[in-house]
Amino acid sequence: MIVLFRSLRVPNYRIWAAGALISNIGTWMQRAAQDWLVLTQLTQHNARAVGIVMGLQFGPQILLLPWTGTAADYFDQRRLLMVTQVLMGGLALLLGVLTVSGEITLWQVYGLAFLFGCAAAFDAPARQTFVGELVDQPDLPNAVALNSTSFNAGRMIGPAVAGLVIASVGTGWAFLLNGLSFFAVVASLCRMRVDQLYPKARVRQTKGGFTQGLRYVWSRADLRAMLIMLFLIGTFGLNFPIFISTMAVRVFHTDAKGFGLLSSFMAAGTISGSLLAASRSNPGFSTLLSGAAVFGLGCALAALAPGYDSFAAALVIIGIAALTFATATNSAMQLSCDPVMRGRVMAIRIAIALGGTPIGAPFVGWVADSFGPRWSLVVGASSGFAAAAVALLFMARRPRSAI
Repeated sequence: MIVLFRSLRVPNYRIWAAGALISNIGTWMQRAAQDWLVLTQLTQHNARAVGIVMGLQFGPQILLLPWTGTAADYFDQRRLLMVTQVLMGGLALLLGVLTVSGEITLWQVYGLAFLFGCAAAFDAPARQTFVGELVDQPDLPNAVALNSTSFNAGRMIGPAVAGLVIASVGTGWAFLLNGLSFFAVVASLCRMRVDQLYPKARVRQTKGGFTQGLRYVWSRADLRAMLIMLFLIGTFGLNFPIFISTMAVRVFHTDAKGFGLLSSFMAAGTISGSLLAASRSNPGFSTLLSGAAVFGLGCALAALAPGYDSFAAALVIIGIAALTFATATNSAMQLSCDPVMRGRVMAIRIAIALGGTPIGAPFVGWVADSFGPRWSLVVGASSGFAAAAVALLFMARRPRSAI
């Protein structure tokens, strides 16, 4: 147990983890509440509208890619995170005020989702690589996995709390609570002992930094294979807001509490997956293969689920597999790349994993609208099996790869 949580022995990491957990709960409250707002209040159960919101929120990961990774490598990450957290907190508060006042419209949700995505595009690579400054190199895989545990604890708690908040006081209050939660991270960043950080080397210039990162990634066959797998699953598989909301509303005809509970079931699986990841010292392609294959299997079981309970059980499997896969790519890419390139490599990873959403989410939403929610899960299952095939091909070509 001590080994599993060894990164928490570091004071700065403990401070970061406490603030991040509060913020993660708020973030998942907002995601669930935003999907519910669009699906049930601003449209007539229109899954494509949910897909558009997702696309606008994650599209900046690709649009701003030439700058986000370089910013993480060039600027002081702690100060950069303070700026992004304040911006995202302010946008969440604005969304909450508009919703509580009854003035919210679909186009406002679209606009705020895009602005939120722009801030998040700079926040994500800085947040992921900042972990490397909180702990020493041997503890990095454990710290990355515990970060995922915190993120997915928020995924488990947040939607359930959002369901209760929506049912009791209204959707807008979930956004307001999330806005306040961002300032927990700002407080944790201010309290850190700067002299106990593990600062990495910074790039000396930003010109040409993005193309340098692309050339570096393209020169590595292992990184290329991981990014292809991420594109497949990130674009067509990680569309949980569409999968869960459409199945909850159209197939099982549940209310806001039932919708939030489904998200929490999947998050229970992701927490289990993240704890398993925390026990691994150096995840390899065999971990990626198993994660992708089980993800495909879980989506297939969810598509065939005859009832609410069996669907919830399938979501647990999906959560374990998705987290196993995501954490393995995160740890493997951070540990194997040059520290000076880490911010740009992670920005490319995040852009591939999330930036495919503008392509995948509207498509998956269209499938759900045109053929039914179960067929959208078939798309997710196909993405997992295709990614597993990529891993098999790479392992067949390089059976003794160190990754």
